[in-house]
Amino acid sequence: MTFEEMLAYTTKDNQEAVITVGILQDREMAYVVYGENGAILPPEEHMYEIGSITKTFTTSLLCKAINEGSVSLDRSIDDFLSLRNKDYYPTIRRLVTHTSGYKGFYFETPMISNRLKGLNDFNGITEQMLVNRLDKISLDDRDYAFRYSNFGTATLGVVLERIYNEDYSTLMNRYVLEDLGLASTVISKMPPDAENDWTWSASDAYMPAGALRSNMTDMMKYVQMHMYEEPSYLSMAHEALAEVNASTAMHAKMDIHTDAVGIGWMIDQKNEIVWHNGATGNYNCYIGFNKENKIGVVVLSNLPPNDKIPATVMGIEILTSMKK
Repeated sequence: MTFEEMLAYTTKDNQEAVITVGILQDREMAYVVYGENGAILPPEEHMYEIGSITKTFTTSLLCKAINEGSVSLDRSIDDFLSLRNKDYYPTIRRLVTHTSGYKGFYFETPMISNRLKGLNDFNGITEQMLVNRLDKISLDDRDYAFRYSNFGTATLGVVLERIYNEDYSTLMNRYVLEDLGLASTVISKMPPDAENDWTWSASDAYMPAGALRSNMTDMMKYVQMHMYEEPSYLSMAHEALAEVNASTAMHAKMDIHTDAVGIGWMIDQKNEIVWHNGATGNYNCYIGFNKENKIGVVVLSNLPPNDKIPATVMGIEILTSMKK
């Protein structure tokens, strides 16, 4: 299917659909807003939850900390956190490449009421709960097979809090505004701005894995920063730190590849694309770029990730078509 066919199918007879697609070529940016049946809507900005793309902001801040000499990839998390004395805790490198051995998440009591109320699964899971869980998990000192881990990124967020002596929400909001100059990218408000948004609490430990909201202009600027390595410390984020060969059979059929992982970014070595996607209960999105050809794509959708064709598939189709 072409992008246009995917778009028409995904938005068919859906009056609520608002999908914004941004294209970057060299330093030129442009975007189009699509609605029901793929109709072009007025070029207005819309706010979207960007889900796990938040992880790349968390690791961008980590790159800044590495550049400042505050941390290195091979430091252990217990160098920064007050944890029970054990022979081994994972390194920062293994957290950012999802090879630490940690699961995607661990069950905590608030998840029960969250499910019953239809809330964000991770709402109410505090930093102390996360630290208590870290104390209970026993791992070997080795690279585990790739396992995408919200828990690992949540742990990285606590490490960054210790480095900068500031809570994650305040720290990230200041970083995106003052360092990256993105005025519309913020940690989700509590209570949420819109009925379909996820609910977060101020002390939630999983915010570093998925709590940011943004709009198209900010996201295109963000992709451009990474594509041109401005600030320069972002360049380290795209280096392949772990060869993981984690492409699913379905993704491989659609030419979507996760051959390696950098500092929080997925790397498609076949298509020379650095990318990430994200999803919450009612949003899904994709960002990707090719540094050599200086092209990038952002797809932001207000539809659930399992609603027909997700933003990732559309984004890859656009980006690989632009390379030809």
